Amino acid sequence: MATQHKALTWSGRILTSLLALGLTFSAIAKFSNSKEVAEQFVDTLGYPADLTVAIGIVEISCLVIYLIPQTAVLGAVLLTGYLGGAVATHVRVHDNFAGPVIGGVLVWLAVFLRDPRVRALLPLRRSPPPVESNSS
Repeated sequence: MATQHKALTWSGRILTSLLALGLTFSAIAKFSNSKEVAEQFVDTLGYPADLTVAIGIVEISCLVIYLIPQTAVLGAVLLTGYLGGAVATHVRVHDNFAGPVIGGVLVWLAVFLRDPRVRALLPLRRSPPPVESNSS
């Protein structure tokens, strides 16, 4: 297995930290059950007010799984599903959905930078196949 370049590792860690910070603040806002969050959930997005805490629990659970190195890929899959639901919700109400889309891309970019196994599965560039010589 090839060695991991430190710059890639640290770039992935920094990006992961920024994502974790944003998702943590989002979950805390849902846990706070403030008037502003409830208004956005009920009035803008059309969700029942009693689901805000449950959605916050799902969000923070996916984030915790994502932050554990051994389960980071599973966490990325779960966060992709969570953010996909956010995209669908925003599209349904004709709201700007760029935030969750960018978040989903950054989740995978961070895992790609941190984990050489993911880069082996999803290479940006493949080597051309070897040319066979026909010298019989």
